[in-house]
Amino acid sequence: MQVLEGIRVLELSGFAYVPSAGAILADWGADVIKVEHPAHGDPSRGITIGGIPPGTGGFTFMWELANRGKRSVGIDVSTDDGRRLVLELAKSADVFLTSYLPGVREKLRITEDDIRGVNPSIVYAVGSGQGHHGPENAAGGFDQTSFWYRTGMASALTEAGGHPPELPGPGFGDLSSGVALAGGISAALLHRERTGAGVAVHGSLLATGMWMMQPSIVATEVTGEPEFRWLDRFETTNPLVNSYRTADGRYIGLTVLHADKHWREFCEAIGHPELADDERFADHDARAANSAACVKLLDEIFATRTLEHWKAVLSAQGAQWAVIQQCAETRSDPQVVANGYLQAVDYGGGRSISLVPAPVQYGDGPPRLRPAPELGANTEEVLLDNGLEWEEIERLKDQRVIT
Repeated sequence: MQVLEGIRVLELSGFAYVPSAGAILADWGADVIKVEHPAHGDPSRGITIGGIPPGTGGFTFMWELANRGKRSVGIDVSTDDGRRLVLELAKSADVFLTSYLPGVREKLRITEDDIRGVNPSIVYAVGSGQGHHGPENAAGGFDQTSFWYRTGMASALTEAGGHPPELPGPGFGDLSSGVALAGGISAALLHRERTGAGVAVHGSLLATGMWMMQPSIVATEVTGEPEFRWLDRFETTNPLVNSYRTADGRYIGLTVLHADKHWREFCEAIGHPELADDERFADHDARAANSAACVKLLDEIFATRTLEHWKAVLSAQGAQWAVIQQCAETRSDPQVVANGYLQAVDYGGGRSISLVPAPVQYGDGPPRLRPAPELGANTEEVLLDNGLEWEEIERLKDQRVIT
């Protein structure tokens, strides 16, 4: 179901945060026209990430995932003709989406006032590092700095005396922030539908990181401590919220919040019914008081059998658990397959890459994902549809305003 079919988004952005919001809108059916510099395009087309250079396996993976389903128009917005083309495209757009810093938008004359000058009811959406206001509103920011380091995430995961960890993977903060920005844009479109008024939408990496860290941030206020820290796995008040190593070196994660309800069934399932009647573990309070002993026993039990054994055993009881999977394993996870949470995108010529659709589905299934465009692949098509003549297009090409 294409819930945003008929909506046109004009995107001027780079890297991953704001482009990923555009990708979600495209997944939901919007016509997303991405304006890129005609010579080099979005910087993410050429970035090596984690030692993986552009073109590995035939794809530049971060570019593909954040720009699938869009149309690419190569325009040099710094020229008078290029700016004129962008304003013409903005006239028929429902959303103007950008990651450009305030100074750049002012220099290019594509500020909110500039765009509203040609389309008063447009939704003007900006994704930034640190937010719309404040002393650093004009500064850039990446997810590692604004989202990961600044919000307390890295610090919360730093072991005493250790070095702060890096992001779990590329674009970790970018993509979660992109979801929030896409949702904000959708709400703004609903507001415009009801009132006729376009509004500005402001998202930031810092804001999304704060939202995700909110429980820990609030916890520091109520406790007076500088950090929220999980208890050591041997000090936990609930041994059934813990991870356990199997005989073949894999891990099972348990999250049994109502442990008293499931304790006896769990003990029987793992082949140790006697633990259910052990007075040290008879109820929540007893297990909390004897947590280290309980965790030690469960460590010993899980270490006797392989992961496959425990998968079969735990599947037969009602407590919540999961295998601590590697990224590659999620690609064949039965729930991932059944729900279309990973989709092969056909690029033609025998080339395909698997991408994750937007994490919200409408109707009975996921959207059909389309490839990310080559640089300037749709320039002629878009400009012709917007009323330009071939002669004008050729002139602009000769002057390197478009590609």
